[in-house]
Amino acid sequence: MSDIIPCLVIFCKRPALFQGKQRLAATVGAEQTYLFAVAFLNCALEDAQAWQGPVVLSPASAEDHEWAGTLLDRDHHVLAQTEGCLGTRLRTVDQQLRDEGQNRIIFIGTDAPILTPDHYQEARVALDQSDIALSPASDGGVTIMGSRKGWQDMSSLPWSTERLGMALESLCEKQGHSVKNISPSYDIDHEDDLLKLWHDLSGDLRPARQKLHGLIGEFLKQKGVKYG
Repeated sequence: MSDIIPCLVIFCKRPALFQGKQRLAATVGAEQTYLFAVAFLNCALEDAQAWQGPVVLSPASAEDHEWAGTLLDRDHHVLAQTEGCLGTRLRTVDQQLRDEGQNRIIFIGTDAPILTPDHYQEARVALDQSDIALSPASDGGVTIMGSRKGWQDMSSLPWSTERLGMALESLCEKQGHSVKNISPSYDIDHEDDLLKLWHDLSGDLRPARQKLHGLIGEFLKQKGVKYG
């Protein structure tokens, strides 16, 4: 494996009531969704804290620049997202970082706490062998987007649909980029995803994951769901 450690970029939103995760909020309520959003963010920050290379937090709003600057007890850069669809925002941040000298960049969000050190290690190795590294999500999207080449126009891709992963991979291949799919993963969009996550995190010793595991367990208990 190369000694080059990619730049890890976390696309994040400041958790707030009645904002974000609307499909989850539709069944679990705004207050519970807010608690989950905070816990999901903390899991992503836990990964950033452990990352051995450069870290960038990219908040959805420039107004949250100061907030993002307080989230980690390590050196990190804050680069707010621009306007536009997710594809446009990703490409803009990616290009800004490449202009600053970064040439291997891994993007994640904050809604896939199932990501493990193995996923990140696989992504690093994949970028030694291929131009693009993707972790396919079970809903057809992706949870990790790594690249050693700049992303091209992705504004026409079907973001937030089950067709995204295939469309993204196809676009990369049409542009002549080699693509490596690493181990699959999943993000949390619906209430049904929580039970699977609770089971999958049961043996995870990372502190933020343990707290999330307990939070999900309390929620399932209150709902009367048998989960043990």
